[in-house]
Amino acid sequence: MADINKLCDIAKQAGKIILTYYRTDFVTRRKADDSPVTLADTAANDYIVEQLAKYYPDIPIVSEEGAKDRHGSDRFFLVDPLDGTSGFVRGRGEFTVNIGLVEKFEAKMGVIYIPVTGEMYSGDGKTALRNNEEIRCRKMPHDGIVVLASKNHRDPQTDEYIGKLRAKYPNLQETSASSSLKFCRIAEGKADIYPRYGRTMEWDTAAGQAILQSAGGSVVTPEGAPFHYGKNQLFENGWFIARGIA
Repeated sequence: MADINKLCDIAKQAGKIILTYYRTDFVTRRKADDSPVTLADTAANDYIVEQLAKYYPDIPIVSEEGAKDRHGSDRFFLVDPLDGTSGFVRGRGEFTVNIGLVEKFEAKMGVIYIPVTGEMYSGDGKTALRNNEEIRCRKMPHDGIVVLASKNHRDPQTDEYIGKLRAKYPNLQETSASSSLKFCRIAEGKADIYPRYGRTMEWDTAAGQAILQSAGGSVVTPEGAPFHYGKNQLFENGWFIARGIA
């Protein structure tokens, strides 16, 4: 079993590497899917992969910027070395380092580190922490629930889902957060539901799901089925609903 403290240390050091590039004159390239990638992404990825391989040589590593083969194992790391590259390029500080551990195709452990603020979120399957202090999802309020929705990936299905919630909770509040931080906001009791009907990848969600579940929340498909990993060779996610305590 991996050590959550070691994963936090690795993420923190990767964050320091990323900050050496932040707001400098770096080159941004476009990948095949037209998403941006920078030297910060690759440098952080190289460090994380090197460290994980050093401490956990028997656990395959699947990374957005690296190898994408779990070698038939139902236990593997999912790494996004710089989640929120677009914000990083624009000088916005909500980008994160994400490291998740999957066991038996379930998100079991995760860390999300925000280099600019130094905030560390972690979940080991039992307890979720923010900077070493325990966090917990709040129980869904009778009214005034807070829904997180993506600014850049809005779609009709999300609007329809939120519309149905608004009919039940007239004082619903709608807000946003960057990428994986949506899971953290629910985990620390600042929001209640994050519906995602757009495209995501497994390395986008594994760490956040592990943290949220460790805080008492859940991530399921829109039909209510468990949300698993290692679903396909491309590591693409389906739609999901992340939420706090019902």
